Amino acid sequence: MRNTLINDANGQQYNTFSDLMQQQQEPQARPVNNRWMFLAVFTAVLGNLSFGYALVYTSPVVPELEHSLDPDLRLNDRSGAWFESVFNLGAVVGGLGAMLFNDLLGRKLTIMVSAVPSAVGFALMGGASTRWMLDLGRAMTGFAAGMSASSIPVYISEISVAKLRGRLGSTPQFMLVCGSLLLYALDLVLSWRWLAVVGAVIPAVLIIAMCFMPQSPRYLISKERYYEAIEALMWLRGSDSDYLEEYRKIDESLNKDVKRLSCMDLRQPFVYKPMLITLFMRVFQQLSGITVILVNLQLIFDSTSVILPGSYDAVLVGLVRLVSVSIAAWVMDKAGRRKLLFASGYALGWGPITWLLMSEILPLKVRGLMSGLCVIVSWITGFILTEYFLLVKATYGLAVPFLFFCVISALGIIFTGLCVPETKGKTLEQIEDEFRNLRTPRDDDNS
Repeated sequence: MRNTLINDANGQQYNTFSDLMQQQQEPQARPVNNRWMFLAVFTAVLGNLSFGYALVYTSPVVPELEHSLDPDLRLNDRSGAWFESVFNLGAVVGGLGAMLFNDLLGRKLTIMVSAVPSAVGFALMGGASTRWMLDLGRAMTGFAAGMSASSIPVYISEISVAKLRGRLGSTPQFMLVCGSLLLYALDLVLSWRWLAVVGAVIPAVLIIAMCFMPQSPRYLISKERYYEAIEALMWLRGSDSDYLEEYRKIDESLNKDVKRLSCMDLRQPFVYKPMLITLFMRVFQQLSGITVILVNLQLIFDSTSVILPGSYDAVLVGLVRLVSVSIAAWVMDKAGRRKLLFASGYALGWGPITWLLMSEILPLKVRGLMSGLCVIVSWITGFILTEYFLLVKATYGLAVPFLFFCVISALGIIFTGLCVPETKGKTLEQIEDEFRNLRTPRDDDNS
């Protein structure tokens, strides 16, 4: 283990890490003060609130613009499908950006950077006078979503304590659902332009609030910024906690493999197995049809014989999703991830859990890279589905695409049983060690 010598800004030397550890020997573990950790998590997931809001923005806007009196803004099936699906292309590019920025700037700064195109994109759509402004603004919000989806789950998993990581790891999905519900609710009282104005406010608040949050301690240690890592852990856990002991465990784990990722690493089971698991989870999640359904929710309900108008039905769906994600957050650390994936639907299982598992099972050296790659794969799949959904619906009706979504969901259940590990109650270092030792962490490992 590195014997870290810490210097402050004035060049004054502090004790080495070993000396600090000797000063903090206690017979019992010290209590952790989680309030600042909760604040950091809540601040980060404002990005998911914006993500969820942007994702479903087209649900009320496309039907409204199909009947626009302005020919420069009027949408048909083809232009409406492009307006919906270009969000996914933006998210692909955002995922590529996150692959670079997650490890170059760190998780915190990547989250902050992602908020800028989100605010600008909503401003463009709110002031749009032609369709290209709508499309460009939509693509920019997608770019922001791709970056935030790659960085926020990783940031949360790396600042959370193990016993709360499941609940906190579900907060991105919870806030995404809140963002969607907020859009559906505001659509009842606001026009599409004012909806865009509200959308621009959320990322602006995120940028300001995130300035006061710490960087990920694991990222700081990996970049040999040891004193900053200790400060971040002390801020997150409280000065009376065993934050130095946590520092030591993280540092030891990183010392096992400090070299950069190489092609030879990709042949190691503890690297390629979690990589493949996360990639397949992303594909199954998108092929289940969730993105297509959410961005066309009002249109889908308007195409059926339900009694309520589609805008009110969308609000009801948003409320059900919110309740489901809340339940998942409460029971995830008790029931376990795998059981919820088996026994629940999207909002209870495949929504929050797959993003959490991605940030848990990936080794640190590939976590930034793979989180971006997973977003790319996810949104390419989402783009293809969204681009052709309206055309398939117009040709065959709703039965054919929904039958396809049903088959994919069944295959996802089989994949869960064969490949997905249980990570409940384990630290990130323990999970990586189990993959390294060729042991897949299953339910019976959690005693």
